[in-house]
Amino acid sequence: MSLIVYGIPNCDTVKKARTWLDRQGLAFTFHDYKKAGADAAKLASWCQAAGWDKVLNRAGTTFKKLPEADKADLDQQKAVALMAANPSCIKRPIVEHPGGLLVGFKEAEWAAALG
Repeated sequence: MSLIVYGIPNCDTVKKARTWLDRQGLAFTFHDYKKAGADAAKLASWCQAAGWDKVLNRAGTTFKKLPEADKADLDQQKAVALMAANPSCIKRPIVEHPGGLLVGFKEAEWAAALG
């Protein structure tokens, strides 16, 4: 099974997810947003698959610190641009796997999709 985990290495949720994958014996490739950036086309495809509202992390500090104008009147196009410019605004982790896409880390959901 080919897994790609997208995230930021020092994010606690990403650490938990990577530890869980290791415990399951599942190999994965890690894409670090801080080093490799976030691709707008990939973000758009995730938004199509999961909904931009799920992919955009509104609870994080980075999003909360954005100017009000950036947070107003959000739609998919604006959300994708915002996440591409500020990868910390992307829900973490995101996993691409042969069966689809996982957004965020919920152990039961991951076990069902990857087990």
